[in-house]
Amino acid sequence: MTSPMEQHGTYKILRVIGSNFVCSQDSTGQEIILRGLGIGFKKSAGDLLPAARVEKVYALRDPGQCDRLMQLMQDVPSEYLDISTHIIETAERVLGRRLSENVYITLTDHISFAVERLRNGVEYPNQLLWEIKNFYPQEYALGQQALDVIESVLGLRLPEDEAGFMALHIVNAELDGRMADMVPITKLIREVVNYAQAYYGVTFDESSVDYERFVVHLKFLAQRLFQGRYAPDGDTGFQNLIARHYAADYECAQAIGQHIREMFDLNFPSSEQFFLTVHLHRLSVSMGLSTEEE
Repeated sequence: MTSPMEQHGTYKILRVIGSNFVCSQDSTGQEIILRGLGIGFKKSAGDLLPAARVEKVYALRDPGQCDRLMQLMQDVPSEYLDISTHIIETAERVLGRRLSENVYITLTDHISFAVERLRNGVEYPNQLLWEIKNFYPQEYALGQQALDVIESVLGLRLPEDEAGFMALHIVNAELDGRMADMVPITKLIREVVNYAQAYYGVTFDESSVDYERFVVHLKFLAQRLFQGRYAPDGDTGFQNLIARHYAADYECAQAIGQHIREMFDLNFPSSEQFFLTVHLHRLSVSMGLSTEEE
């Protein structure tokens, strides 16, 4: 079978999605979406497209995702995916990691609804804006940049609440999780931070490296708890040593675990409890709350 990308550097168009987007196939026969300025203008299925005109290839691993993205592109203006792509590529550079491919769909769809709400005068307040700003500062800064990009392309300024919502989409793509989990994940992080601060009787220094590491740990901890995927059990002897040596921090982790079980109806296994103890200890040492040596 001849590869859809020919030897002389062209793609064969399967479907035209819009003036800047077409559907093709890669060398394995997987459907892909190609982006490029005007590549779909006055084109039809079967036409050949020079590879040099392609600016971006969306090779989504899940065929269902590819279908959903193509369906979405038929329902929303193509510049929304351009905006999303710019935001996502900027986020990947800033964060230094690849984001889940599903974010191309979820973020584009969100931008579409956000713009529609603004044009209809419908307000949608973000009840977790404070938590997003404080727990996900890098992602929130990217959300603010996203508002600038949208304004420069569409001439519309979305409210600050939307910077928070877009930050959640980016965090979700980092975790490669379900967007529906992001609100409870953020609430769980808030509960753990508040509980720990009350336990130690302090306000954590949010600018410290140890606090940042603590929140990052909580992001992935919350994701594991909501998905039922837990950290593996470690060495029992080492865990007992931690429980004795970091007794106050271990007591805090135990209390937090019980609080999570009661408030969120989630399992909180001992393996997670010990990892949390280590992070709590690092934080308490950095704030001068513990005299124990690392």
